[in-house]
Amino acid sequence: GFGCMRLPTLGTHTEIDEPEATRMLHHAIDQGVNYIDTAASYGGGISQIRVGRVMATRRNEVFLATKTHRRSYDESMQLLEQSLESLQTDHLDLWQIHNIRRSQDLDQVFADDGAIHAMMRAKEEGVVRNLGITGHTDPDLLISFINRFDFDTILMALNPADKYHRPFMDNLLPLANEKNMGVIAMKIPARSRIFREGGLTSMREALLWTMSQPISTVIVGCDDLEQLEENISVAAEFNQLNSAQMAAIEAKVADYPLEASFYKAGAAGFEDGLEDDQQMDE
Repeated sequence: GFGCMRLPTLGTHTEIDEPEATRMLHHAIDQGVNYIDTAASYGGGISQIRVGRVMATRRNEVFLATKTHRRSYDESMQLLEQSLESLQTDHLDLWQIHNIRRSQDLDQVFADDGAIHAMMRAKEEGVVRNLGITGHTDPDLLISFINRFDFDTILMALNPADKYHRPFMDNLLPLANEKNMGVIAMKIPARSRIFREGGLTSMREALLWTMSQPISTVIVGCDDLEQLEENISVAAEFNQLNSAQMAAIEAKVADYPLEASFYKAGAAGFEDGLEDDQQMDE
């Protein structure tokens, strides 16, 4: 999967201009990457526009996913219209509720005027083929959501530091598999915070660990073509790791798990305001 959060300028990451974004997307599809993930909030909509310029000629080659960060029916329907226009398509393969992060989200999404009703209508009308949720702060909160509604997919954080703090792999991942949901993993490099001298230093190991979990795919954001090529090569040569190999990779992050899981509630870097960040996938 290709995570498109970084296609607009993003914080301290390398700035990706429009020609480079277009080149990266075309190259990814040429190499067989067929899962494209974006969101209405990325770069104030810039990510969707840049993806759309490629979708104009290559829509039928990919599984296209985007998200609504709004919790109400009306606002989500408005975002859906904008997403379809920006992405230059008449349908989405997957529409997701973006970044479930607090208990109030449950009440808002499932209220009489909540976003879930927009999602169900869009699916009934064939504008959206699958419905999903995403989150990276609290696995228990996501469990509440998927027990409340039969979502088709879940996008969850999953990297070698997972077991040390609020693990997604212990209860949420098995439940999602039990429900036969598509499971998309994100946060593999944790915005590069999983890499440290004397700890985990290899994107290859981080990816192999996550891909060896019972998941459907991973989405990874890339700063340049070199990173994209590295990720594609790992996927192309993938062989399932055994339990000893996975444990050895986990051990490399044992000394700094809260930094490598900074996006989780209670972890290093989870400061005021981060829970409202809609630029946190991949």
